[in-house]
Amino acid sequence: MVPDVSTGSDTRGLIVYLFGPGRRDEHTDPHIVAAWDMAGAPDPGRDPAATYSQLAKRLDTHVDLRTRELGGKKPPQHVWHCPVRTAPGDRYLTDTEWAEVARRIVHATGIAPEGDEKACRWIAVRHADDHIHIMATTVRADGRRPRTHRDGHRAQAECRKIEAEFGLRRLKSGDLTAPPTPTGAERAKAERQGQTITARHWLREQAYAVAAAVRTEADYFTVLQSLGIKVTTRLGPETGDVIGYSLAVPGDANAAGEPIWYGGSKLAPDLSINRLRERLPDQDVVDRPRYMSDPADPWRHTTTAIHAARTALDSDDDAAAQGHLAAFGDVLYDIAGATTGPHRLELRTAAVAFNRARRSTIRADHLAATTLRKAAKELAYASNEPGGLAIALLFATVHLARAAAKWHEQRGHEQQAAAAEEALRHLQAGYQQAATPVLADLARRAPRATTAHRYEQAVRAALPNHTARILADPTWTALTTTLAHAETAGHNPRRLLAEVGAQRELDSTERPAEVLNWRITAQPNRRTQAARMRSTRTTPPAPQPTPTPTPTPMSKQATERGRHR
Repeated sequence: MVPDVSTGSDTRGLIVYLFGPGRRDEHTDPHIVAAWDMAGAPDPGRDPAATYSQLAKRLDTHVDLRTRELGGKKPPQHVWHCPVRTAPGDRYLTDTEWAEVARRIVHATGIAPEGDEKACRWIAVRHADDHIHIMATTVRADGRRPRTHRDGHRAQAECRKIEAEFGLRRLKSGDLTAPPTPTGAERAKAERQGQTITARHWLREQAYAVAAAVRTEADYFTVLQSLGIKVTTRLGPETGDVIGYSLAVPGDANAAGEPIWYGGSKLAPDLSINRLRERLPDQDVVDRPRYMSDPADPWRHTTTAIHAARTALDSDDDAAAQGHLAAFGDVLYDIAGATTGPHRLELRTAAVAFNRARRSTIRADHLAATTLRKAAKELAYASNEPGGLAIALLFATVHLARAAAKWHEQRGHEQQAAAAEEALRHLQAGYQQAATPVLADLARRAPRATTAHRYEQAVRAALPNHTARILADPTWTALTTTLAHAETAGHNPRRLLAEVGAQRELDSTERPAEVLNWRITAQPNRRTQAARMRSTRTTPPAPQPTPTPTPTPMSKQATERGRHR
């Protein structure tokens, strides 16, 4: 059961809508199921003798009576509106049941506490099988305003109780950290324009993708503008510093032809200017991307940082763990941007899904996740996708997403846990698409039997407690090829197996050979490292140009949306 509290100032207009034919969904048999006074509230849906406009005017007069008693000076946003809808698949409630729902919600939110004779006037209108609309005037009989602080949160909490008592689908409890939902008008506009998502949703994903890739606040605004997005900043009156910003979709305008602006915090809580600054360093102290001789380094560094993030989730430091989850949200966007294969869509969808899991009521310690965030930004500037190493990184994200879901679940973060689970499903699908042909190719190029037997002996010596499961794993043959590559790169197979096996326990994994395969893939080439160190000692480093932030993975979508508007 989903309540959606909002406020407005047009009592008559809302009444006309509630009893009218509907703008998108057909309104069938609109009528009042509950009110502050069922005997005193005229019901346009049950009085066929009067004309429609007369009934609307009469009801408006009754509901708004208290504001007229103030001498015609209506307070701002005095109309309180709360549609309440059952979840898809739920049974249809009777009028009597909906009346109870309405009375409980106006009591819980402070609109009309039970037994309060001076409470606000309100009505509940049903014009469809699966929902009602509760409308109230937020002026009490004594002239005071009702206590409606956190009314949306209180309405949700009451709906959770009603679901349990009525036998309805139990929805996830929120914690007020979710991004603002698009309004009905925004959704209707997107449908008219043939868009699958609203302007607010689209801008939010652009902002997340850009914030994940850039290194400074200035770069953030520069890249957004390069994607065609309109940017305006709000400056402090004394210092002239940026204290806020708003974005607008290219070509999205109101009736007057003016851009429709969305403030950063109205897109998502962690996109406000202050929250962004916690994740983006100051311009004067920023570290620019490292230029590395090995193009695989960004992928390897990110994989290592993700393994460290899993350790953070196992610690007792919730703030550090939350900081790593916020950084992991950036990692997913940057991986999707650096990926070129057909699984890229699954990775991008996973990044979008994980946004709800990247924040909770626990304040994040972003400094604790500096290594992970820096590694992700290196990945945003990566110039290629190094085959198996990229899949090793993707494999690591699958395990971190699973750990994130468990972490949120243990702390009662229901919506975040569900979001992490959704991201996990997309990451698993993307991993399977990318890994299946690579593992098959590794198995096809397996070393000869004598070499494979030598690696089997190495497994028995290094990981005796897991040998049987490793050798029975279908990925064992592919692992022998990976061990051969590692040996060629300068690693001792037995020592390497012991090292990667100790990185994290193998008891809980169903396919230990697959886990070892990708852990070994992420190890550096020792021969290349040695050659690089010799070269560094003899050759002074050449000066490197300052890089320009590149468009994020959403840039093509930005261009296309701007063209189609």
